[in-house]
Amino acid sequence: MTSFTSQKIAFQGMPGAYSHLACKAVFPDHEALPCASFEDAFAAVRDGAAGYGMIPIDNSVAGRVADIHHLLPESGLHIIGEHFQPVHHHLLAVPGARLEDITEVHSHVHALGQCRTLIRELGITPVVAADTAGSARDIALAGNKNVAAIASGLAAETYGLVSLRANVEDAAHNTTRFIIMAREAVVPPADGSTVVTSFVFKVRNVPAALYKALGGFATNGVNMTKLESYIVDGMFVAAQFYAEVEGHPEDRNLRLALDELSFFSREVRIMGVYPPHPFRFEHRAGLAED
Repeated sequence: MTSFTSQKIAFQGMPGAYSHLACKAVFPDHEALPCASFEDAFAAVRDGAAGYGMIPIDNSVAGRVADIHHLLPESGLHIIGEHFQPVHHHLLAVPGARLEDITEVHSHVHALGQCRTLIRELGITPVVAADTAGSARDIALAGNKNVAAIASGLAAETYGLVSLRANVEDAAHNTTRFIIMAREAVVPPADGSTVVTSFVFKVRNVPAALYKALGGFATNGVNMTKLESYIVDGMFVAAQFYAEVEGHPEDRNLRLALDELSFFSREVRIMGVYPPHPFRFEHRAGLAED
């Protein structure tokens, strides 16, 4: 990622959000631009207010991020990279608060669900809020020593809070995958290096359409690592799919698979071709050892 030169990267959320943390991890010398919604983050990149966008796509515990797959095809942007961000939750409170003072904890519904053990252990009441960083900000503004927030360590720094306990997530593997978006595609050369290709497609409304559409990936030995379906246009007669495969569209096997996919689909659109994050191989190696 060192070749990127833009000085701003947009993310959805408030300062201190996990998306902000991902921006700092990938672009430590760039300015992170907080946006109220994913649509606003896409627009910031599309309109030139930011050179890139850091967009969460799924989480190892909570699953896919709502709305993203609907928004991606219409964003007008290209995927040029990915980042896997470990999620380490902190129990944050105002300075001077003690663990035994806490009676209530605020955070996003997914963060609360990822910290059930802590909540049960302390016997505190969970309160759902819009997001993790916003919860931290609200706790700081209120100054109530009996109320805590579950958020990132960056949120603690941002809003002047203290961490009463770190790494309070139930699952040690809690990781969010982000995709990096840009106005222009940045396609690696087809030189045999491992790359990921992301695309969307709509199958024709005929029996076994999906089975036939995907058959070419199996017969050509293409590894599909992700396939998500979702309804578009409020219609239940056909679905749109978001998929990711290992390989370059110029590789013979993937080219043949995409040709076969196109024959059975109404639309196939490449969203991005980009190098994989090292986490993919580290995770795969761990599974192999198990």
